[in-house]
Amino acid sequence: MSADVREAAPASDLAEAGRELARLAGQSLRVGLSSPAEERARRLRDHLEGYVLPRAVDVDAPLLVLLLGPTGAGKSSILNTIAGAPISATGALRPTTREAVLYATDEDGRHLLEEGRLARVPTGRLVRVPAPAAALGVAVVDAPDIDSVERENRLVADVLLEACDLCVFVTTATRYADLVPYEVLRRVRERGLPLIVVLNRLPPSSQDRELVVADAARLLAQAGVAPDGLSVIPVREGDRDPAREALAPETLRPLLDRIRRLAEDREERRRAAAEALAGAVRGLAPLAHAVADDLDHAAIDAESSRRIAASAYGRELEALLRTLREGAFLREEVLRQWHDFVGADQVTRFFASGLGRARALLVSALRARPEAPAGAVQQEAISALEALSLRHAGEAARVTASGWSERGETARLLEDRGALWSASDGLQRSLREELTGWMGTIADEVRGAGERKRELATVAALGVNVVGVAVMLGVFVHTAGLTGTELGIAGGTAFLNQNLLEAIFGERAMEELVTRARDRLDALLAALFERERRRFDALVPSPDELRAMAAGLRAAAARITA
Repeated sequence: MSADVREAAPASDLAEAGRELARLAGQSLRVGLSSPAEERARRLRDHLEGYVLPRAVDVDAPLLVLLLGPTGAGKSSILNTIAGAPISATGALRPTTREAVLYATDEDGRHLLEEGRLARVPTGRLVRVPAPAAALGVAVVDAPDIDSVERENRLVADVLLEACDLCVFVTTATRYADLVPYEVLRRVRERGLPLIVVLNRLPPSSQDRELVVADAARLLAQAGVAPDGLSVIPVREGDRDPAREALAPETLRPLLDRIRRLAEDREERRRAAAEALAGAVRGLAPLAHAVADDLDHAAIDAESSRRIAASAYGRELEALLRTLREGAFLREEVLRQWHDFVGADQVTRFFASGLGRARALLVSALRARPEAPAGAVQQEAISALEALSLRHAGEAARVTASGWSERGETARLLEDRGALWSASDGLQRSLREELTGWMGTIADEVRGAGERKRELATVAALGVNVVGVAVMLGVFVHTAGLTGTELGIAGGTAFLNQNLLEAIFGERAMEELVTRARDRLDALLAALFERERRRFDALVPSPDELRAMAAGLRAAAARITA
C-alpha cells in the first residue's frame, strides 16, 4: 500500500491493522515479559499510538521535529537558535532537568497533546513554550538526554522518539563515538525516521574537522544509520550567540532553512509527513515480529514453569494415593479397635456356614457387642488422611518453589510470595469439608444399596455409620489376595472388614461400593491438588494465549505492510 493510498484512506486497513497491533502490543505489556521484551512491546505500542495511527488519520497534523542527543551535546542551544531566544536551559546540569521543552504555536501544541501524539509523555514532564504564528505547522521538542543518569529522563526521550516526524541528532567531536547514542540511532533506523546529524564543537582546524566528520560518517554507516543523502551539519567550537545562549544562526543555516520551508509550505509538510509515515510503516513489521518471537519464547518459558509445578504436584498426589492404597497411614490402634469390634472368630465361623446364614448370625452377634467405634475410627481416618494430604501438598509446593527459584523468569515471582513455599492456608479447611462430604456420600450409598438389595434390616441393625466406615476402610485396607496372618493387624482387619461387607451386600455389590468410594476420593484429592497447583499457574501467562497473541501480531503486521 503506497503512502498516497494511506493518505487518501486513513480509515482503511492501515488504521484498522494498526489499532490491532497497538492492542496486542498493549496486551503484551501485561503478561510479565522479560525487561528487553517488555521494552520492545512498549516501543511498538508507543510508536503505533504515538505516531502511526495519529499520522495516518491526519497527514496535515503538525510536524514534530525532535532534538535528540547525549549529555552536553548542545540540544538546548540549538532549540534556542531555532527560537531566536533563550527558551531552554543549557549547560552541564541539563541531566537534572526533568522536563522536555516543546516549542510550538498554541494551536499546534493543543493538537499534539490532545490528539495523542504526545499523550504518552508523563504529566509534568513537558514544558510548552509558545512559538510565533509563523511557525504554525512545525513543532520542535528538546528531549532529555538519552544517556541521562535519571531513568525517567531516558524514558521520556524514548516516547518522544516514537512520536516525531524528523530527528535531529546532536553530538560533539568528543561524544560522537559513544555507545549509548548509537543504540538509540538504531531505533531511528528501524522506524525509518528521517535524520539530520549536527556535529557540534568541532576543532577550529579545517583539517581536523574533516577528520572528525569523516570518522563520524564512518561510524554512522557502520551502524546502518547513514542513508544516501544524510545531512551532516558541522559546527565549530565557539560558533555561538552568547546573548541568546544559542549557536550562531549561520552555522545551523541548513537546519533553519529546512524548518522554515516546512512551516511556509503545506505541501512540503505533507510530503515530509508521508515520507516519515512510510518509513514508520516499513519499520513496523520487524518490530512486531520481534515482539511475537518474544511472546513465543515466553510461552515456552511458561510451559516449562507450569511443567515444574505439574510434575511436583503429580508426583506427590501419586505418592499420596499409593500410601492410601497400602493403608499404612492408619494407626495400628485404630485398626485394632475395628478388628476387635468386628470379632475375627465369630465372623469366620459364621462365614463358613453360608452367606445367608452368616448375615443373620452376624447381625445377632453384633447386637450384643459393645457400641461400635465407628465415630472414633472415622474421625481418626479423616484426621490422618488430612495430615497426610497436607504433608504431600506442602512438599509439592516446596519442590515447585525451589525449582522456580532457580529460574530467572520465575524467581522474581517468589520474592514477595513466601506462602508459595508451603500448602495454602485454606487447604486444611477444604480437606476437612471435602472428606466429611465424602463420608456423607458413602453413607447415602450404603443406605441406597441396602434398599436395593433388600438388606435394609441388616444395615439398620448395624447402623449406616458402621457400614459406611466399613466401606471407607475397604478403600484404605484390603487383602489383595493375602490372608490376615500374612499381613498382621492391618491385614487381619482388612480380611474381616471385607468379609463383613460381603456378608451384607454380596461380593459384587461390595466391590462396586468400595470402587466408587475410592474413585470419588481420588477425584476429590486430585481436584484439591490441582487447585493448589493453580496458585503457581496463575503467576505465569497461559502459553496458548501467548501464542495466540504472537500469531495475531504477525497477521496484523502482514496486513499493515501489504
